[in-house]
Amino acid sequence: MSDNLNNPSKNNPHSNLPGSPEQTLGTGATAGAGSTGNAGSASNSSEPAALQPLAASGERAVALSRQTSLQNYHMLSFRKALHPEFFGIEGRQRVQHGEYETEAWIFRGGHSVRFQLNGFCMSEIVVEHIDQIPDRGLIAALPCAGERDFEEKVAENLVYMTTMQTETLSDHLYLGTYKEMMAHARENNSLFSAWTDAAGKPNLSLVDVQHFRNEVHIQGYHLRSDCGLVLRTQSMVQIVPVKKGEAGRDKKGAKAPSKSGGAQPGAPRTTKPLR
Repeated sequence: MSDNLNNPSKNNPHSNLPGSPEQTLGTGATAGAGSTGNAGSASNSSEPAALQPLAASGERAVALSRQTSLQNYHMLSFRKALHPEFFGIEGRQRVQHGEYETEAWIFRGGHSVRFQLNGFCMSEIVVEHIDQIPDRGLIAALPCAGERDFEEKVAENLVYMTTMQTETLSDHLYLGTYKEMMAHARENNSLFSAWTDAAGKPNLSLVDVQHFRNEVHIQGYHLRSDCGLVLRTQSMVQIVPVKKGEAGRDKKGAKAPSKSGGAQPGAPRTTKPLR
């Protein structure tokens, strides 16, 4: 079983190297402020008057840092694979299952999963900074803040659907969730990256890929200690039968059906609920 990364060809989904005249995605938001530690407490009457505005300013800065980090995160889907040099990959898992193949990458703060069937390739990517990601082949770029659902027929016999949810937790709840997800990663042989930030606080990125005959379920969890962020994504790529008379219609340029919002039928089940 040859690795497509080492055998570029015109059909190789990884042959799209950077340096082409493609445009790149952009958010217009600045990067997160990094580790912030605990928010300062409200000022009291014993504080000098000159220090009270500074305490309030510090609280606003922490809140802005959390909001900015959350706004930066996006879920991207492409009708191709992206080159690995866009990400600081710390682990990968490649699986051939029947007629289709998947390859998952994990890196700090995000993941990428490639699905390939009969020459067609698509990818799901969760990443914090998207400014350097080329937009060629882009299906959707979805902000991860809040709750969001998306569904798209990406090929005449493939449906992709995803849902995402974000939570901002207190330090105590964040640490408890981190411990639960580390236990889950070890019990399920998940692909994950765990690290500590400059403040010595734990962070985690994790992805599970479950393979079935006609479906692939992808579950991602990303925990950021600097802002108490827990991002959960659940996706499914479903192989569907081609209806009589519809074969080749998408290839001829007819618009594929899409919709967003609301619970999607057949959405992948949660491996382990968060607190």
